[in-house]
Amino acid sequence: MIRFPLAVTDDVVMRPLEEADSAALFRAYLRNRDHLRPWEPRRTEDFFTEQGQADRVCDHLKQRDAGSLFPWVLADGHEVVGTVTLSNVALGPFRSANLGYWIDARCVGRGWATVVVTAACQAADEQLGLHRVEAGTVLANRPSQRVLEKCGFALIGTAPDYLHIDGEWRDHVLFQKILNGRSLV
Repeated sequence: MIRFPLAVTDDVVMRPLEEADSAALFRAYLRNRDHLRPWEPRRTEDFFTEQGQADRVCDHLKQRDAGSLFPWVLADGHEVVGTVTLSNVALGPFRSANLGYWIDARCVGRGWATVVVTAACQAADEQLGLHRVEAGTVLANRPSQRVLEKCGFALIGTAPDYLHIDGEWRDHVLFQKILNGRSLV
């Protein structure tokens, strides 16, 4: 069973989101605003404030307590250098979630995404009892598509106008990973 915090490098750990992460998330999102813009929805100016991140963290923790969202941060000391989230967690016969992640612009290309995607999938399987994880990327995000492929995700197909990203409806490449074939009976 996977244990958190999980060492990603000698200095960076993946650990569950905490209320105290608001200030570090504020700094991380401000620092990565341009880096993340092509891959994320348009954000209000409030998003890029410490209070905006405090409100967001509070909401994420409520959703975690309700069992519908599982957020982690990548922490280098007191700084956040990425996030990983399982959202839209559905139980019952679906037993599925959506995966989202990002790595700080200063840290891309070091293999961290592969480590944290693998860990999130292991937690989805072993701790949440999920059967499937889905992830999507905009068509141009080949690096993220390669991460998903390396982590054993299979291509589902292309979804036209799937999400409103950076001010426009964008086509996405959808992937899924089947975690297990266990029976629930």
